[in-house]
Amino acid sequence: MSLQIFTIRIGINRCYVVRDEGTILIDAGYPNRINVFRRAFRKMQIDPGEIRLIVLTHGHFDHIGCAKDLKALTGARIAMHEKDLMYLEASRFTAPPGVNLWGKLMHKLLFPFLNRASSKVPTEKVDIVLNDEDYPLDEFGVKGKIVHTPGHTPGSVSVLLDTGEAFLGCMAHNGFPFRLRPGLPIFAEDIEQIKECWKRVLQQGVKMIYPGHGPSFSVKVMEKVLRKEKVLRNEKILRK
Repeated sequence: MSLQIFTIRIGINRCYVVRDEGTILIDAGYPNRINVFRRAFRKMQIDPGEIRLIVLTHGHFDHIGCAKDLKALTGARIAMHEKDLMYLEASRFTAPPGVNLWGKLMHKLLFPFLNRASSKVPTEKVDIVLNDEDYPLDEFGVKGKIVHTPGHTPGSVSVLLDTGEAFLGCMAHNGFPFRLRPGLPIFAEDIEQIKECWKRVLQQGVKMIYPGHGPSFSVKVMEKVLRKEKVLRNEKILRK
């Protein structure tokens, strides 16, 4: 079977179904949206039972909200990094700070809402606890791996396919209300760490980026962004 990638839009979030020899789901959207997933699976002609793995790119409520319901529907195992487990297993939430002016303003406006929304996430046990080592996806019939890409949260991960597609959660933002065009995220616990992760991802032969928010875009966009960031940083050093 040739590789198929399906996008499931849930509000401003995007979750992805990757179907190769096997099928996996990347991210679980907002809480109480299981019917959106049901309709999407029917439209895509995907039997929920064929999904064998649910990869959660990080622990924020809009990426893990339906994890419990999806596990019950599909029978799939949930994979999540050990540093983000408390988000799903204990329903905790920490909003990362804004890294630019717009991000700081959005943080102030959204934080009360985010706090309330995160409390509605049903807790669930994680089946596959990821660490800092790459996790191959061969056993699930997908040619690729899960890699640890911290910075947005300590336990953020990405899915990199051998064919060049990369599902990066919130390592990048694209589209309103975050950005008008693709770029670095406007929220992050450590934006410099994200830039370092981007450098490692680029070395993996990535061609197309599938973010957790907004449409997919060419990796060339991020190559340009990172080159610009390096120039700006060098200029700042010179001014000192």
